[in-house]
Amino acid sequence: MIASSAQQTADFAAQYAKTLRPGDVVLLRGEMGAGKTVFVQGAARGLGGQEQVTSPTYAYMNEYPCAGVTLYHFDCYRLSCGAQAEALGLTDYFYAGGICFIEWAENIADVLPAGCKVVEIVKRGENEREIVCR
Repeated sequence: MIASSAQQTADFAAQYAKTLRPGDVVLLRGEMGAGKTVFVQGAARGLGGQEQVTSPTYAYMNEYPCAGVTLYHFDCYRLSCGAQAEALGLTDYFYAGGICFIEWAENIADVLPAGCKVVEIVKRGENEREIVCR
């Protein structure tokens, strides 16, 4: 999918979120500024969330109640290994029955659950993004 604006990225994410089920873990791949948080904002809207989604860079994880499910948004940029995620209790949320979106998941790859979904966002221009879901 090619999105030509942040709004199109968010709208696509809202539709994608409707395919997710409690317990799903989604790894968000993309360089800094690719639109990973914008994607989570759209996903939260698609799941019926009412709160403003912000980047959890300093908190590591933000929690958002949505319609019938909790969305957990992780930013693992400042982590260097899965042991740090475990020590912070972050890995417990993978099995809490919510839907997890993880930015910079490669930093904690050794503790991720099996069967994660992947969304890759590639910058193709100032506002254009290629979004591939696997």
